[in-house]
Amino acid sequence: MSDPNTRPVPFRGGGFAPRPRRGIGLIVFIALIALAEIGTRTGWITALTLPRPSDVLATFGELWNSGLLFKHLQPSLTRLIVGATLGASVGISVGVLIALFSYIRAGLVPLVAALFPIPKIALLPLFVIWFGIDEGSKYALIAFGTFTPTVVATYGAVDNVDRGLIRMGQSFGLTWFSIVRKIVLPGAMPGILSGLRVSLAIAIILLVAAEMLGAEYGIGAYILEAGSLYDLERLFAGVVILSILGVLVSAGITRVEKRVLRWRG
Repeated sequence: MSDPNTRPVPFRGGGFAPRPRRGIGLIVFIALIALAEIGTRTGWITALTLPRPSDVLATFGELWNSGLLFKHLQPSLTRLIVGATLGASVGISVGVLIALFSYIRAGLVPLVAALFPIPKIALLPLFVIWFGIDEGSKYALIAFGTFTPTVVATYGAVDNVDRGLIRMGQSFGLTWFSIVRKIVLPGAMPGILSGLRVSLAIAIILLVAAEMLGAEYGIGAYILEAGSLYDLERLFAGVVILSILGVLVSAGITRVEKRVLRWRG
């Protein structure tokens, strides 16, 4: 029989798991937009500094109705998907090989360390010379810019896998391939996905830079044209499109994390 004076002990083993707070981000976003609208209408923020959010929204409507939104968005998405997929897939593969094989690590880590700090935008003229001013140079720039941070994040994530788990697998007689597939890769996946989130953000930045050189259509070309005409409404419309694209990419990575990392609880 339990003592009526005893109190239940609260559970303290949550492991610092983040609690979802739905709607907070949307509230902050709406508050900032409202503040910008009020500031531009009252003159507290000048029109040369920031356009009215309502005018930017009207520009979105014009882009949608004229069909220009999809004319610019479709080639940008194609370049981003092709370049980022190529760079990320090769980067993950090379990163895993570097982490697992000592000879490959000894040969490629110095090369990756030399390539990583190079500003990728500075290589755009070189890629134009190699691959031409058409789509090839844009794919190459995005792929290369995605490749290097993905490699670093991948072999760092594999290196950080708990060695105790690997020794446990060896003690149970698991083969090398089974240890890699069942212990190393699942344990490294959180770090790989975190690095991929950063790599895809870099890919969006390089997409804009590539489209500002020799592209008729694309979000970068649209922003460059608006900037040259000092059309702030169109300029901010292009920036907002990039922001939405970044949010969608981040949300996609989050969905993958929830599906792949369900074992973390």
